[in-house]
Amino acid sequence: MATCGGASQGVVKKTLTKASLRSEVNRQVEQQRQELIKLSLKIHANPELGFEEKRASAWLTDYLAGNSFQVENGVGGLATAFKAVYGSNKPVIALFAEYDALPEIGHACGHNIIAASAVGAAVACKCVIDNCGGAVVVFGTPAEELFGGKVPMLREGVFDGVDVAMIIHPGAHNVATAEALACIGLEVEFFGKAVHAAAYPERGVNALEAMILSFNAVNSIRQHIKDRARIHGIITHGGEAANVVPAYSAAKFLVRATDDAYLGELKQKVLNCFEGAALATGARLDYRWSEIVYAPMKNNLALAQLFAQNLESLGRKVEPFEPHFGFGSTDMGNVSQVIPAIHPSVAIVSPDVLLHSADFAVAAASESGHNGLLDAAKALAMTVVDLLSEPQALAGVKDEFSG
Repeated sequence: MATCGGASQGVVKKTLTKASLRSEVNRQVEQQRQELIKLSLKIHANPELGFEEKRASAWLTDYLAGNSFQVENGVGGLATAFKAVYGSNKPVIALFAEYDALPEIGHACGHNIIAASAVGAAVACKCVIDNCGGAVVVFGTPAEELFGGKVPMLREGVFDGVDVAMIIHPGAHNVATAEALACIGLEVEFFGKAVHAAAYPERGVNALEAMILSFNAVNSIRQHIKDRARIHGIITHGGEAANVVPAYSAAKFLVRATDDAYLGELKQKVLNCFEGAALATGARLDYRWSEIVYAPMKNNLALAQLFAQNLESLGRKVEPFEPHFGFGSTDMGNVSQVIPAIHPSVAIVSPDVLLHSADFAVAAASESGHNGLLDAAKALAMTVVDLLSEPQALAGVKDEFSG
């Protein structure tokens, strides 16, 4: 287990300079190298879907508890969420861990790397807390994919008192900021009337045709929506037999926009597509908008600049912000609306390998993935050093957020 010199937890004894602390946290990450890689690979080899991440949550909290963090499980009413704290004073710097996987393709978003880099950075920062005061906290946040676990945690006050929040994502580019779209889910169902498709077609009401008409209607509006807005869905039920008019169909959609206002406008446009199909076919429409709405990411540029400098000090070239580097939507966007935050990316693949693909899942357990994990942990830890050793750096981050 990683340890470093300094005072005991909760007792501030300033013995190391900023340069010394930066060197020390990097050394501490290196000291954890094998443990962090092992932890990452274990999570990767045992993918768990949102709210089912029992093993990943236990492995992460065991590691943190073994490194003198005070762990609280089940925070925010979510069984696989946790809060792990080292230190007891202000300011409080939070590092976020995600560890849920995707259906069928496992950790094709590299959440095993997100989780391991967060705990590795936090453990490396114990010496910073011992020398500078404050606290570092790891929040284990389940179900980022599709469910938005951070949103109920935010609602329940789990993140109250946090001064700065950071998370890092593996990807194809080294960037300190990234666009994340506002997003809401939509579940739709059509109810028709089943009859023999050849003998009595005129007596049936085709729920599948209603769904197909809806998809076509959605396609017809794509040309007329704003850039970077997105609408995409899948049919989850389309009938049982080719010779029976389908009496039931179902689908799931995601609607995304660059801001909340346009998301609201786009919701109605999308709903019109389904309502029109119901009118055309005679099928009855039922729909449910998700209670969880992903907010757009509010990048704190002062914080991003600190992180970028630290990542570049490790020999990585940080690319300028480009919206097309964005990764879709994340519930970290909701956190960023109330706490100064960043969601940078560290490259583990070339740009031709895409997130949420089988190739990316392989990369998340590769040597390149391990290097990304360790560099991510070091850059996060050095940014904590900046924030806690230089009051003006933290003040700049907060001023930007409140300005």
